Amino acid sequence: MSDYITRAITGLDGVPDYESTEFLPRTSDYCLLIPIINEGQRILTELDRAYAARIHGVCDIILCDGGSTDGSMAHSGLAGRGVNTLLVKTGPGKQGAQLRMGLWFALQRGYKGVLTIDGNNKDSIESVPLFIRKLKLGYDLVQGSRFIRGGQAVNTPPSRYLAVRLIHAPVISLAAGQWFTDTTNAYRAYSREYLTHPDVQPFRDVFAGYELLAYLSVRATQLGLKACEVPVVRAYPKDEPAPTKIKGFKGNSNLLKILFAALAGKYNP
Repeated sequence: MSDYITRAITGLDGVPDYESTEFLPRTSDYCLLIPIINEGQRILTELDRAYAARIHGVCDIILCDGGSTDGSMAHSGLAGRGVNTLLVKTGPGKQGAQLRMGLWFALQRGYKGVLTIDGNNKDSIESVPLFIRKLKLGYDLVQGSRFIRGGQAVNTPPSRYLAVRLIHAPVISLAAGQWFTDTTNAYRAYSREYLTHPDVQPFRDVFAGYELLAYLSVRATQLGLKACEVPVVRAYPKDEPAPTKIKGFKGNSNLLKILFAALAGKYNP
């Protein structure tokens, strides 16, 4: 019998219904949100790496689960790996809804800054302190990049490399008014001031999928807030299919639509 209490959260505008299981109270001024669904051993390996690097000592790790059914979200296994809180989305929406759930929880808990990272074990979770350092220096958006000095792009599929470098990064940079090199990378950090700015308003149902990531990539600098990049490692597994939720013609065409909608300012409140 678990001693952890799970609470159902419902009826909030712009935030999907979800359940919250807190293994620990807030212990830091910063938190790391990890959106996941059925990542299996990949998320457990990532959490093991985070635990070995003592990441739970510098920020609270919060999992934003979209409804995994693979057994990876067993409470005892998460608590033993340094996870602070498990949020499970029960309402509609995809990655954007998971992020809104996590961001809402983080702001309600009073964190000064929020980091995000994918849960498929591709990213250098050991780099978390770099993001927190920039937040403490007053930056509002900190983007992780494998393409700047100190970063590493390992086994990046050629099609993904070309799409980021030749299409996604130039368009996002044009919209933001500042050059960014790795704009599809969800490894990033946001200040509380950015997320609560009255001209941002991230808690809207229009952000169901990847829209929120694209929007938050460009909105900070549009509002005169400070943004920068920090070096990270993004490593794809060798001789295996790339772990990604964006697949096929439909997935990539939807991503392009979102990209150009952000450029056109369609997500601005």
